[in-house]
Amino acid sequence: MRYSYKTRGTCSQVINFNIDGNVITDIEFIGGCNGNLKAVSKLCDGMTVEEIESKLLGNQCGMRGTSCADQFAKAVREALETTK
Repeated sequence: MRYSYKTRGTCSQVINFNIDGNVITDIEFIGGCNGNLKAVSKLCDGMTVEEIESKLLGNQCGMRGTSCADQFAKAVREALETTK
């Protein structure tokens, strides 16, 4: 299932990805630091929600209190809860 998440407090505006069970694939960030977010997308492709959360949840960008990576971890958890 394709899922879209509107980010909060980051340069990226939306994160799109596929979720099948608890596995995340085909990740796409709209906006944000293009090169870094392409790398995050490639590194996380095929990971489970739990793996993504353990690596990315709580990462901060400056004084924002969040980051694109942190928002992605929140997005995959929301998607998993929504698809149950």
